[in-house]
Amino acid sequence: MHSLHTNAGAIGALGVLRSISANLALEQNKVSSGYRVASAADNAAYWSIATTMRSDDKSLSSIQDALGLGAATVDVAYSGMSASIDVVSEIKAKLIAAREPGVDRLKINKEITALKEQIYSIVLSSTFSGSNWLHRIDASDDGDKQIVGGFTRSADGSVSVQTLSYGMSNPLGTNHLIDENYHNGILTNVEFARNLGTATEWVLLSGKNHAIHEDMILTSTTTDQDVEEMVSVIDAMQEKMIDAAASLGAMSKRIATQQDFVADLRGATARGIGRLVDADMNEASTRLKALQTQEQLAIQSLSIANATSDTMLQLFRN
Repeated sequence: MHSLHTNAGAIGALGVLRSISANLALEQNKVSSGYRVASAADNAAYWSIATTMRSDDKSLSSIQDALGLGAATVDVAYSGMSASIDVVSEIKAKLIAAREPGVDRLKINKEITALKEQIYSIVLSSTFSGSNWLHRIDASDDGDKQIVGGFTRSADGSVSVQTLSYGMSNPLGTNHLIDENYHNGILTNVEFARNLGTATEWVLLSGKNHAIHEDMILTSTTTDQDVEEMVSVIDAMQEKMIDAAASLGAMSKRIATQQDFVADLRGATARGIGRLVDADMNEASTRLKALQTQEQLAIQSLSIANATSDTMLQLFRN
């Protein structure tokens, strides 16, 4: 039955066209944005999870930056410690040479003095971003060094930051090489001589603000016993330096391992987010093409349905 007020065919065709147009808009949005869940309206649960994971990924990016800074700091400290060990080895060799009868110890002392100055230069230069792990100024430098190394989110949603720690303390003081105000640094530490029970409390260097101990200096009155004591003390110092360098090397390796893990974790996080919200572009493009065809057919159907009004006019002309 044809009606003047109600065109049922046109109404049905228009409803189909509206539905197709809505679906077409969704697919076009997927294709243009690359997301099947672009907002909370698309899927509130997945959008919420993905948003949290993106926030965590930004935190992991900051962790990577912190690890890079920490790695550079540790590498600088290790380089300084390694170079200082080499110089101390040379000083020990000079002292052993000074034990030989008839050797001009004053000339050897000039070489040792130059080597001491080189150690000072190495220690003061072992600074990265204002941090020097080899040079002790005061007690504020004694705390363990912390490097941000991880970020975790627990099942209840709480977050925490993990740190990697390098201990500055050792049984004989600190792992600094030079202490300017006390005798805690390895090369300025009188405890090595005390533990060995030497007649003189030798140190390789005295802090600039605490020069009260006997530096290893060769003079015309230096005895063979003095030289032997110096050699034994500097050997003990060198062993402690080697221990500290080994700890720095282990710290560097741990940081490198953590950097690799954080990079892998960020990749896994990105893949997890993609599985939740990324659009399947092959599927989306196929559906888009199908919907475009359906839209064209729906427009033709609506056109045919609207043509019934012309049919009614033909009835009245007859």
